[in-house]
Amino acid sequence: MEIKLTTSEIRTILQGCQYTLRLVGSSRDYRKIQSSEHFSTSNDVVLNDAFNILGDVVNAIEQVEQFSQQGESGHGTGN
Repeated sequence: MEIKLTTSEIRTILQGCQYTLRLVGSSRDYRKIQSSEHFSTSNDVVLNDAFNILGDVVNAIEQVEQFSQQGESGHGTGN
């Protein structure tokens, strides 16, 4: 079963995930956990890395949208 989402919905969901990660990352309990000497991830990533990656994906989506809109506006103009 394929889930159908518009580009706008995808971007909104990703931005919502970013917001959620920011909330978790700013909580005192999470900061305490992450600062523990026992806190370790397989790739040495932290929650802020996930936040930044989602931001990069959202920016890439916006770039594709801008490129697509520019391409559409160029059709039929004699260019």
